Amino acid sequence: MCRVINMICIFSLSLSLFLSFSLSLSLSAMQLQEWLRSLRPSSGGLGKSLEEDIRTLASLTAYWLVTRPRSIQPPCDLQAQSVPVKGDPSCRRSALLKDDNLLDFYYEDTKTVYEVFQRGLRIAGDRPCLGFRKPGEPYQWIPYTEVAERAQVLGSGLLAKGCKPNPKQFVGIFAQNRPEWVIAELACYTFSMAVVPLYDTLGLEAMVHILNLAEISLVICDKEEKAESLLLNKEKGVTPALSCLVLFNPVSAALVERGKACGVEIMHLSEIMVGDEGIHMNCGFFVIRQEDVSISYLPLAHMFERMIQVSMFCHGARVGFYQGDISLLMDDIKTLKPTFFPVVPRLLNRIYDKIMSSVTSPLKRAVLHYAVRRKQAELSCGIVRNNSFWDKLVLNKIQANLGGNVRFILTASAPISPTVLSFLRATLGCLIFEGYGQTECTAGCTFSMPGDWTAGHVGAPLPCARVKLTDIPDMNYYASSGEGEICIQGPSVFQGYLNDKERTDEALDSDGWLHTGDVGQWQPNGTLQIIDRKKNIFKLSQGEYIAPEKIENVYSRCVPVLQVFVHGDSLQSFLIGIVVPDPEVFVNWNKDRGIVGSYEELCQNPDVKKAVLEDMTAVGKKAGLKSFEQVKDVYLHSELFSISNGLLTPTLKSRRVDLRRVFSEQINQMYSTAAL
Repeated sequence: MCRVINMICIFSLSLSLFLSFSLSLSLSAMQLQEWLRSLRPSSGGLGKSLEEDIRTLASLTAYWLVTRPRSIQPPCDLQAQSVPVKGDPSCRRSALLKDDNLLDFYYEDTKTVYEVFQRGLRIAGDRPCLGFRKPGEPYQWIPYTEVAERAQVLGSGLLAKGCKPNPKQFVGIFAQNRPEWVIAELACYTFSMAVVPLYDTLGLEAMVHILNLAEISLVICDKEEKAESLLLNKEKGVTPALSCLVLFNPVSAALVERGKACGVEIMHLSEIMVGDEGIHMNCGFFVIRQEDVSISYLPLAHMFERMIQVSMFCHGARVGFYQGDISLLMDDIKTLKPTFFPVVPRLLNRIYDKIMSSVTSPLKRAVLHYAVRRKQAELSCGIVRNNSFWDKLVLNKIQANLGGNVRFILTASAPISPTVLSFLRATLGCLIFEGYGQTECTAGCTFSMPGDWTAGHVGAPLPCARVKLTDIPDMNYYASSGEGEICIQGPSVFQGYLNDKERTDEALDSDGWLHTGDVGQWQPNGTLQIIDRKKNIFKLSQGEYIAPEKIENVYSRCVPVLQVFVHGDSLQSFLIGIVVPDPEVFVNWNKDRGIVGSYEELCQNPDVKKAVLEDMTAVGKKAGLKSFEQVKDVYLHSELFSISNGLLTPTLKSRRVDLRRVFSEQINQMYSTAAL
């Protein structure tokens, strides 16, 4: 009897839902009756027809209930995502916590990176862990068991070379992202040694400082070129502790002899793999699931990518490496088909620009914008999917460019335009989270909440961190108004810089608060918005404070602008800019304005410069830039800022000092011209 009642209740509920759905489509009762009549066979009695009507209705109702899009249920009240600590509204913690006690560890058995990987090993066993590919070939995979074995063997080899199994033993890694990088890192952690990442753009002076500060005797490299740069320092006598170089790639006899001459032993990785039987290194020259796969291309020398990989390993998931050439990244992504895609805003801006520039006809543009609006309407209801009518009709080609399997994206390291974020959340049909943090707090301290698809903020504090705002009187920011410098406290905050008390005291106050130098504002729903920078801020001659990164982020939304560097100083009353136009759209953008020529010719055309400046001014005005925040002159440069030419950091941020130096002549020319 109860079962019958339950079935009746279920059917009644289904019928009510179905009728509501039907009414929303403006079907009258008579239309519904006619529609049902059209579905049943022409033969049969009245009773049989009524029974078939009910069955048809029940089947359709059940199908709709099963296939209807469902909203993501947020883990907390989205209108109160953080909670004041001890009644202080300027200091907040995650609403996911039961009280003011912060989360130290997510799993009790994973308190170190070594234990994290061991957990993944227990989950995944012989399943794939690290992937690599050669040009034009599919990905090959190294299983978890083999990665663990290689790390154990390599770690034993490091001990044989004189490394000590304790946290004060520092081992350098000077290489691009590849499986051997991770194996070398795990080898160090297996025997409690610390890893010190090195990278090209550090520069000679910084590299020498790090090697000497950490007293590094052994460095693991990928290529001979990097080994040669380290040897050069040794030959000059500026890195006396360096005594051993281990290379991933083959080693020439000439390099070995050069090393011997200055007291440095040079060997291939296979030579240090003690007891390595049958293992050959041939690699090439938010709930994370075991079946997830991430693409590794952001520098492993930085905390963001390291934390991404640690999270993947913790759940027995896979990490596939790009080929080492950023121009082949999209091909690697299409081949790997990642489910997790960590990005920096610059790349998302690039994806957005390519989508917009690929839609040329007014009809296609209108259809795309309508499809995006419909998907954004679903997002506002908490629905995230990639199988809607608009996905199948318009957006699946865009999604296929990222492999077609992306489940979630994480963006960090710099602010992203709310317009771009909302657009891509709709077009890519996946979860896109935004986080905020820095190396000194182990990458992240805030994270956007599942279910909150609004843009313009970086989420609420993570359960491992307290975040407070402090006064900056010079910039008129006060914590009492919900604005100020962002400070972080908790178990994820570092203990200090190695052997550098002065810098440690600048970063950490006496209560253990990390002062980030960024300026934030608490939102009514408990999320944090980044509104300014205390770092890289300068005054113009009339006393106005300028935060150039904020302005650059606005100008990056201009169609013809790919990269921009905003400059000013206290002796000048206005800003100027160095602009790299987007090679893919610049020629056509000018052709639409009646100006023709090659990319290089257009960069030198005064009329083109005027048009670009007008477009930047219009975009800046729309974004709310004040008059003194708008650049008054620009120089169009035809070569991209890049890591290789020393104008971008490995995380694709502008190297401001180097940009000022490289373009000093153009900067002086723009200011002198304006003075005439």
